[in-house]
Amino acid sequence: MTTFKAYKVDQTEEGIHGSVQELSFSDLPSSDVLIKVQYSSVNYKDGMVTQPDNPLVKDYPIIPGIDLAGKVVRSNDGRFKEGDDVIATSYEIGVNHHGGYSEYASIPAEWVVHLPEGLTTEEAMIYGTAGFTAALSLHRLEESGLTPEQGPVLVTGASGGVGSIAVAMLAKRGYTVEASTGSPEHEEYLKDLGASKIISRQEVYDGNLRAIASGRWAGAVDPVGGEQLASILSQLKYGGAAAVSGLTGGTKVPTQVYPFILRGISLIGIDSVNCPMDQRKKVWHRMANDLKIKEVFDRIKVVHTLNEVPETLENILQGKTRGRSIVKL
Repeated sequence: MTTFKAYKVDQTEEGIHGSVQELSFSDLPSSDVLIKVQYSSVNYKDGMVTQPDNPLVKDYPIIPGIDLAGKVVRSNDGRFKEGDDVIATSYEIGVNHHGGYSEYASIPAEWVVHLPEGLTTEEAMIYGTAGFTAALSLHRLEESGLTPEQGPVLVTGASGGVGSIAVAMLAKRGYTVEASTGSPEHEEYLKDLGASKIISRQEVYDGNLRAIASGRWAGAVDPVGGEQLASILSQLKYGGAAAVSGLTGGTKVPTQVYPFILRGISLIGIDSVNCPMDQRKKVWHRMANDLKIKEVFDRIKVVHTLNEVPETLENILQGKTRGRSIVKL
């Protein structure tokens, strides 16, 4: 094979535009590991790459797709050999390094993880960065001392990628999950994933910020941020913690020191992009074992072709997706 298909995004005087194109291997960066991509996934970050004046991409053209999984074709690094099943997510992939919306990807070895035993490449991409973020959030919360006996755990943005997987993982671990969503039509979907209670965004944050309110949740997985996060912090129980991984609700968190010093709460930042490799491997291992949510994979996944990527990216930017959209190459 001398050519292959990829969804490539470029910038001209008319703006940013993307299309499925025939590329050659010379179009890829000369990195350590060449991977025959089997699956990628669709994340909000992938959609942002297609938007003008986004802060992510330094230079166009770029092949988006911050996640990919497949089989090693060629490797210049002793840690990987031809035929290995691997995952590559985050770092600069799909942003400043050609990513997963391509039949082939060339990736630096230090960004690549062996596929854990117990996961298929499709399942790895049902997780993708969103699933890894959800698992890392739960992992860090449990490191901080969270246990199911301490009380309910809140998940915001619950019908999205991070939220859906967090609900299912928490439920699998025996937690009582309260799922917050701005889409009431997803109530049955969230209950099916394991949520004990569905609450509205307004119940989490009614527009009035209090320095400290009644302790309601032992922990929270929050991919939203903003003022809503400040409201969550004021409602954490003694010793509670919130893991924040997103900013769709805004970047300003106008909280006060009271819940931190009167209740000993913690705010945990979740970085899935440059997460150290030793922790990255540990979390992926958990995703293949005690956090594996195989029983709900079929309920949260929607499979797309490469040609359907542009429409899917537009839908995720408009908040029209639910669960996890994956791309089969």
